[in-house]
Amino acid sequence: MDHQARIEQWEKMTREAPDDMAWFSLGSAYKDAGRFEDADRAFASALELNPGMSRAYQLQAQVLIQLNKTDRAAQVLLRGYTIAAERGDVMPQRAMGALLEKIGRPVPLVKAAAPKESEPITGDAVVDRKTGERGNRLPDPPMRGPLGLFIYDHYNRETWKQWIGQGTKVINELRLDFSNDAHQKTYEDNMLEWLGFTREEAEEYAKSKKG
Repeated sequence: MDHQARIEQWEKMTREAPDDMAWFSLGSAYKDAGRFEDADRAFASALELNPGMSRAYQLQAQVLIQLNKTDRAAQVLLRGYTIAAERGDVMPQRAMGALLEKIGRPVPLVKAAAPKESEPITGDAVVDRKTGERGNRLPDPPMRGPLGLFIYDHYNRETWKQWIGQGTKVINELRLDFSNDAHQKTYEDNMLEWLGFTREEAEEYAKSKKG
């Protein structure tokens, strides 16, 4: 899906179901298209609805840096870094710390978060790429091919359950029909964006496993 198609898709969703994830996804689409002012506003809308969305702070700061609005970026990063630390969102916290260093601002000292409550690890475990936390591996790859293999080896059950909830919303809002190849790709594109990896990355990983 090209940038404009993604933007139109998420603009439609923010009109019809304007929740935090819809605004976040619209902000990501604007960011990828180089529409940084629009991305800033979309991420701000996401954070207004969900002030605990750590990754929205990270991406909003990135677009502000692109706009040379360093002072505002620093404010966003300081708040986002603290919230990520409080929530135990390891990956966004690390990314925001690196951005603060990049713009020459000190990384705040924050109290480490208490471990999140999660289901006991009863068997094979995986360190989740989205959260940085160790959790139960999925029982099987959730789909065939490189995408399924990559998800199986990089995401735990809790994260996958969260995507299923978001993915159901995408299916309903966009009226996707999985018998249509284009609709299937739209679903996968949204999944990749939410989980944070690319088809190319999955394909390279699958090749390395075969090797």
